[in-house]
Amino acid sequence: MARGISHRSADKQAAYFVRRGLALGRPRHKSRGDGMIHSIGTARSYQQALTLFCRWIQGRRDGDLRSADPGLVQEYLSERQTKVGQKTIDRDRQAAQFLLRRLGVDIKLRRVFSTCRSRRNLAKKPRGYTPEQVDAIAARQSLRTGLATRIAYAAGLRAHELLTIRRASDQPASTHRKWSQRRFAGRSGSAYTVVGKGGLIREIMLPWNLVHALEGVRLDEPRTIVDRGIRYRQHYDIVGGVYFSMAFGKTSKTVLGFSNGAHGLRHGYAQDRMNELLDLGFKRADRMSVISQELGHFRPDIVTEYLR
Repeated sequence: MARGISHRSADKQAAYFVRRGLALGRPRHKSRGDGMIHSIGTARSYQQALTLFCRWIQGRRDGDLRSADPGLVQEYLSERQTKVGQKTIDRDRQAAQFLLRRLGVDIKLRRVFSTCRSRRNLAKKPRGYTPEQVDAIAARQSLRTGLATRIAYAAGLRAHELLTIRRASDQPASTHRKWSQRRFAGRSGSAYTVVGKGGLIREIMLPWNLVHALEGVRLDEPRTIVDRGIRYRQHYDIVGGVYFSMAFGKTSKTVLGFSNGAHGLRHGYAQDRMNELLDLGFKRADRMSVISQELGHFRPDIVTEYLR
């Protein structure tokens, strides 16, 4: 018997499938390939992608999300590739892959590459900040926000990772990864840890001046912060998450006349480390490997994206 077309809104249909695929609290590294969603961030991203996909299907009068099949998905992605950048295309493909698995279709979708000209031009624009630019921005910020800016740049942090900083003795790095002993070569300071994508806990190295500043704003009791729907236990009184990203971008535009976003601080970190490790005699492949781990990745090739 044929299934009737759902008359629910696109966002409710997307939320329904995402809800059915949630496996929060289950370590992702122990559940690779299970087709489930293991983080709130991924759930939010997939729901956004599937909502757009559903609206596209409805606009064509081709049914609802249950009507999806590999051919329909590839047609959708082919249209999207002229409108959005590669990161969005990859997200849409991964969300569609998740949906198809929920529908019982076990097939790997081929990757589609963006042909969006505006995004290609944007990709050529330098993204990293220099030490002088970071100092100028931090000097115009409040003490809490300025400290967060300096720490993010000194350790190559994502905005939300600022909310997760703890002493390494209190929050050890994840043990399911093999960490290079050459991380932080040429740098001195004290080790802290942060929680990154997929719950990966990695060490970071902060210089002594930032260690002293950070310990000066240590909270007597940790507090709970909710950022973009995710709860964090914060141990230091510094800014992080979406508020930090917005504040940083605004100040960058005021001081420098442009903004590369808070993520530009990670680009700047990677570029600094490439030069530092070169001075220490590291070969390019070794530099890429070390920096990828310092940034919370285990794919040396991804560092290329940070070197612009």
